[in-house]
Amino acid sequence: MKRRDFITTAALVSGSGFFLNSCQLVDTRKVFKKTKKIKELNADIVVIGGGIGGCATALAACRNHQRVILVEETDWIGGQFSQQGVPPDEHPWIESYGAPASYREFRNKVRAYYTRNYPLTEEALMCKYFNPGNGSVSRLCHEPKIALFVLYEMFAPYISNKSLLILTEHKIKKAEVNGDNLVAVEIEDVNQNESIYLSAPYFVDATERGDVLPLSGTEYITGSESKSQTKEMHASQIADPENNQAFTVCFAMDYQSEGNYVIDKPKDYTFWHDYIPDLIPAWSGRLLDLSYPHPATLKPTTLGFNPEGIATGEALNLWKYRRIIDKNNFLSNTYKGDISIVNWPQNDYLLGNLIDVSENESKKHIDAAKQLNLSLLYWLQTEVPRPDGGAGWKGLRLRKDIMGTEDGMAKYPYIRESRRIKAVFTVLEEHVGAENRKLVSDELEAADFYDSVGIGYYHIDLHPSFRGNNNIDMPSLPFQIPLGALLPQRINNLLPANKNIGTTHITNGCYRLHPVEWSIGEAVGLLISFARAKKVLPRTIREQPNLLMEFQEWIQKQGIELKWKKNK
Repeated sequence: MKRRDFITTAALVSGSGFFLNSCQLVDTRKVFKKTKKIKELNADIVVIGGGIGGCATALAACRNHQRVILVEETDWIGGQFSQQGVPPDEHPWIESYGAPASYREFRNKVRAYYTRNYPLTEEALMCKYFNPGNGSVSRLCHEPKIALFVLYEMFAPYISNKSLLILTEHKIKKAEVNGDNLVAVEIEDVNQNESIYLSAPYFVDATERGDVLPLSGTEYITGSESKSQTKEMHASQIADPENNQAFTVCFAMDYQSEGNYVIDKPKDYTFWHDYIPDLIPAWSGRLLDLSYPHPATLKPTTLGFNPEGIATGEALNLWKYRRIIDKNNFLSNTYKGDISIVNWPQNDYLLGNLIDVSENESKKHIDAAKQLNLSLLYWLQTEVPRPDGGAGWKGLRLRKDIMGTEDGMAKYPYIRESRRIKAVFTVLEEHVGAENRKLVSDELEAADFYDSVGIGYYHIDLHPSFRGNNNIDMPSLPFQIPLGALLPQRINNLLPANKNIGTTHITNGCYRLHPVEWSIGEAVGLLISFARAKKVLPRTIREQPNLLMEFQEWIQKQGIELKWKKNK
């Protein structure tokens, strides 16, 4: 029997500090009961999930001379930035500090891409912090495909020197575990039903739903914890594993004032037109309406909508909210109208869960969410009130090319809540929530974690949930990312790099945004690189003060900020 037909467990993991009996051999042909020849690849790190966290993990690891295989289910890497079409939600200080140097590099490259390739106005060229869409949600609202181009540009040298292999359109199907160590995974081509067997000393779960956790037997939590479990001020009275936030399938549209792009009436339009979310506290009325409960106060609030760029008074103009192309940034006639992303309260999907359900159940709800989108678009084209007393904007056009799909919908749903590892340390509301923090600290600052591996900020923002909770939206404090939240309690060589870290249902609400996910991913890539160099387990770095101090000093030299500046 040839050597390549076996994996020597000790050989795989000895460089990472695992010292197992060298006679423990795994016959890969028996592991997955293969009925046909299966391709086998190995690397230092296998990253499952090519979203923001997965890309950041791969960049950090490759920069530190690790061989990485990055696996992505869709044909676009970039997660929220690209395949999900979500312009970045960021904190007020993002242009100067509060994110890793590599995240700042990404943002600079996005702006540089527009400067090099687009016919910008003189004013736009002179703008220090150019915002292609001038969307109100972010200082950098841009087209999804630009994030894709920039990420591949950042990966280019590592692809060229063969330290990085990116496998798009592949999905994890199985995992092989030996004791407390993940040995290998089987991934499948989503188009051809062909499998590849991947082995490595380390694995990273950077999927949007924490897909590797159940396959590997890694202990995890879903939904909301109870107040008795976490003592959090805003926790539920009763734990509910199915109480996950709404997901959204984003889409893009532009506006052509002289056109008529009204789509055929969607098959589920009557249902969605009349649908009133069943939530506690109650929603303000129909979902397809310009009135909604303000996330923080839950009082009925009026939104505005005008794709011609005309002000809508004090009401937020939804058109400008996530606008990714402001035609006024570009030379005359480059664009006849703006382009905007729809990720609004009106297309949050509340009728089904995507966590721990079958693929058929998941597909059913994603398809229904797309019907909600088409119904929203049709309502905007035909019924939404206009300031002139009319109804509908027939010049709204679904931009399928923006999302790179035949139906015009994002390639993957924007999932706000994942399976979460049972971690060595769990971030609670008392650590980061402004109100809860007052009860445990005299200083109005987030908890100071001795094992910080990064920083981030976003308010605690929980969208309405599948189980009937309305918005939970409240202030948080600029926070740190503790190393302990990245370590599973038991499994040694699988680390999380998305929304699947050691947070609660409540604190997930501020740890799930773009720059924080990037920071988590980069910390994981650096942690594995350091652990392999020192020949220790990642958990050992946290447990040994000298090692932890050395690690923190090392990552700071690589552009990681560990503490927030005073007097921001």
